[in-house]
Amino acid sequence: MMKYRYYFLFALCLFSVSSCDLTKEPLDFLDAPAYYDTAEDLESNLAAVYDKLGHRDVYGQWMLYRMGLEADEGYYARTTPAFGPQVYDFTSSDADIFRHWTALYTGIGRANILLANIDSNPEIDQSVRDRVRGETLFLRGYYYFLLVQYYGGVPLVLEPTSDVNDIHKPRASAPEVYAQILKDMETAEGLVDDIQTLGFGGRVNKSAVRGILARVCLHMAGNPVNDKSKYEQARFWAKKVIDDTDAAHALNPNFSQVFINYAQDIYDIHESIWEVEFRGHGEDAWTEEGGVGYVNGPATTNADIGNTINGVRTTAKLYTAYKEGDLRRDWTIADFTYVNATGAKTFATSTARRDVYTRNSAKYRREYEILLPKRGSVTPQNFALLRFSDVLLMFAEADYEANGGPSPEAIEAVNRVRRRAWSTGIKSVTITNGGSGYTAAPTVTFEGGGGSGAKATATVLGGQVTGVVFDRDAVTGHARGAGYTSAPTITFTGAGTGAMADVEIYKKEEAELNELEIGDFRKTIQDERLRELAFETLRKTDLIRWGIFVFNMKRVGQEILADIPDAHFIRQYNNISDKHLLWPIPATEMSVNRALTQNPKW
Repeated sequence: MMKYRYYFLFALCLFSVSSCDLTKEPLDFLDAPAYYDTAEDLESNLAAVYDKLGHRDVYGQWMLYRMGLEADEGYYARTTPAFGPQVYDFTSSDADIFRHWTALYTGIGRANILLANIDSNPEIDQSVRDRVRGETLFLRGYYYFLLVQYYGGVPLVLEPTSDVNDIHKPRASAPEVYAQILKDMETAEGLVDDIQTLGFGGRVNKSAVRGILARVCLHMAGNPVNDKSKYEQARFWAKKVIDDTDAAHALNPNFSQVFINYAQDIYDIHESIWEVEFRGHGEDAWTEEGGVGYVNGPATTNADIGNTINGVRTTAKLYTAYKEGDLRRDWTIADFTYVNATGAKTFATSTARRDVYTRNSAKYRREYEILLPKRGSVTPQNFALLRFSDVLLMFAEADYEANGGPSPEAIEAVNRVRRRAWSTGIKSVTITNGGSGYTAAPTVTFEGGGGSGAKATATVLGGQVTGVVFDRDAVTGHARGAGYTSAPTITFTGAGTGAMADVEIYKKEEAELNELEIGDFRKTIQDERLRELAFETLRKTDLIRWGIFVFNMKRVGQEILADIPDAHFIRQYNNISDKHLLWPIPATEMSVNRALTQNPKW
């Protein structure tokens, strides 16, 4: 874990009395330079700025399941609370909306104080001060990025609050906020360390800054700012990540392993560029635990697996977006339920649309955690903020929009993501001769073809082999094996004689874009982001910047009405209106800062 996490308790004590956000009138101010005398002081204060990323009201819990950010890919699976942003039924007095605003402005306030005092002692090595400055600027920019996406234009506070009368600040426009975000992040890009120097993705690094700058520019190019010139800048920043030969970013060959790594504190800086770090289980002095896996993993009360509350389930839209052979589906969406008493898995047998809605989000699985004992409501799992696959898809989108069509480079970027997701196992088994005399199911064996791991059970009827059913695999859902470059030989041994079958394997080229997908490249990108990045808190803001949020939500509501007319969760789709493109400015904040104005229709 990040060494500067150990400075957190001191920094928290410092900032509990010395930092201000827009929700509180300052009561006291310390002689701040006394707390910036050493490089260790700077690190402890920087840790406090980072801390808000993992706060319960940001990525620690609420954003993962209670803020409605999954949009059309999933829905809030619990019945309480009955009102809130998760069901699009709330007011400007909603506590979650207020706490999220407060957490982000607290992070900004901490960043402002650190930036104002970072050069208090010029004896501290300049390279240390510059690196801390870069990370702090980026984090301030990132907190403003979250604010402007969810609330629209917000007050720009860029200096420490030093006067009780200095809290009445009007909202800057969204373009003005974005301009400040770009300024902070672009400055940071030249100051922070390379990811290969750090060796882990839990700290702000050049690749993270560049990748998030690509994301910021895509949002500026879309609704509501609509500055189309930013597509070219998004392309520029994404390509810098892709072309960085020293960082050597690449996709992990195994999609599911990316998320197993987060559960086990394994860093893969080639794929995972920036992540929120959590550690501990509440039983040590330095715990910084979160709720990843607890609030958004497959439900169970089994203590060995790790308790989860299943806060999010999938929609049929997401499930049917995956093609057969796409291994992401059964990792992203649970094809099983846990037996609470034993922790064993009961696999789903129905793929009917009505039944799909009962499936849990499953990227973050507590069964893979290795830190013991497992606590009921806290987890040590890290949460991805930027993965290389996202960078590839951002590049493809920006390149397409900037050039007015899909270039070979953009097409290949998407194909890289899709090929990684594709099975290299057995696609189908066709019985060519059922044989005779089978009194029981024969043993099925697959040999050759360059792969391994396929396991299946034969079905028998009237003394003949009629087919095979693949065994279940805990990760991919079906034990179809992997690594096959040619069709293996299948044999049936025992209990009869003469059964034969042909085997067909999945091929990587099947994953690649076809002519129809290339011809409708914008929709292809939108769908690919749905498949690759589901339940990573990006979907709602993607739909908003594309200008299709309300339309997509209403359409999913219509699908649910057709599939399950009495579904309780249909209300969160039926409740949608244009006002939900932004959250309201919190009522409490409006009462404190009298210079604020409210968002439309709130």
